[in-house]
Amino acid sequence: MKDERLFQILVAPVISEKSTRLADKHGQAVFKVIPSATKSEIKQAVEKAFDVEVESVQVVNMRGKIKRFGRTPGMRSNWKKAYVRLKEGHDIDFAEGHA
Repeated sequence: MKDERLFQILVAPVISEKSTRLADKHGQAVFKVIPSATKSEIKQAVEKAFDVEVESVQVVNMRGKIKRFGRTPGMRSNWKKAYVRLKEGHDIDFAEGHA
């Protein structure tokens, strides 16, 4: 797997009440990933980017919401979300370095 592809797979972390609760209770991190990413690619990308060991990956395809833009109806883009379970003793801190 090329390093260029691995660094493009993770788009952004998903920071919400649900993802914070999952991180505290089950040691999971939630990421927005590119739609073509596979579970094994996501696992390799997280391990390389954050220097942690990944136990498992679950993936959800999120449908884009239907919204109105003025008079015209429109739709937001579909996207993919990955739930990454870390092995015991590993942790990802997204607030690291901020006061």
